[in-house]
Amino acid sequence: MITRRFFQVDVFSDQALAGNPLAVVVDADGLDDAQMAAFARWTNLSETTFLLPPTTAGADYRVRIFTPGGELPFAGHPTLGSCHVWLAGGTAASEFIVQQCAVGLVRIRRDGCRLAFAAPPLQRTGPVEVHLLERIATGLGLPSTAIRASQWVDNGPGWVAVMVDDRKQLLALQPDHAALDGLKLGVVAPWPGGAAQFEVRAFVCASPGYEDPVTGSLNASLAQWMMDADLAPSRYIASQGTAMGRAGRVYLERDEDGVWVGGDVTTVIEGVVRL
Repeated sequence: MITRRFFQVDVFSDQALAGNPLAVVVDADGLDDAQMAAFARWTNLSETTFLLPPTTAGADYRVRIFTPGGELPFAGHPTLGSCHVWLAGGTAASEFIVQQCAVGLVRIRRDGCRLAFAAPPLQRTGPVEVHLLERIATGLGLPSTAIRASQWVDNGPGWVAVMVDDRKQLLALQPDHAALDGLKLGVVAPWPGGAAQFEVRAFVCASPGYEDPVTGSLNASLAQWMMDADLAPSRYIASQGTAMGRAGRVYLERDEDGVWVGGDVTTVIEGVVRL
């Protein structure tokens, strides 16, 4: 039996139970792929991560990211949550931390207690096909005229995004996951005069399909699209999770280095795990 330090954190929230949970195993050397995969299935969270020593020059630590169904090369909320846990075990030499993961090296910036990762480049962008837009509108139960704008915003997971005008309409959506099967769909709406500038929902449409509470990768690619298209300012806050009883907040900012995706992380559970 292997004993390792274990954390469960809430990402994109400065209060417990309002963001997106993440399980993190520290000092994961000695665990093989099967043990990591089995533990991720057991936690049954959207992601579980394992912290390891880096194997690439310039990296501060290495992370492996598992869902209950397999390993991911990169994901947003696991990046911030893993970095938060890594920082709890020591002090970084500068305001920037470099995470090694399967997608490569990811820069993370500290701004006080808040962390932000550099948005990865889009792997697919451009207009959404007309037939697919019609399918999305039907699956969301919307008239096609309700979709104000759309774009492929795939930075790895496969995201496609649509914008609607009405936040109340967005929060009332009850998507038909069967009709949208195979899509990872982000839906965004402006929130004039609200606590954030935009409301976001993320639907992973498979059998049975689910909604993600707060999604770093989607918010990263939404920001790249909307800022380029003058649909959003170069700095804004996105709210996500409202329809699920959460209060996630994602802080998006563009500077000369690109788009940064920031959020608070709150430690909820700290202990040991025996595998």
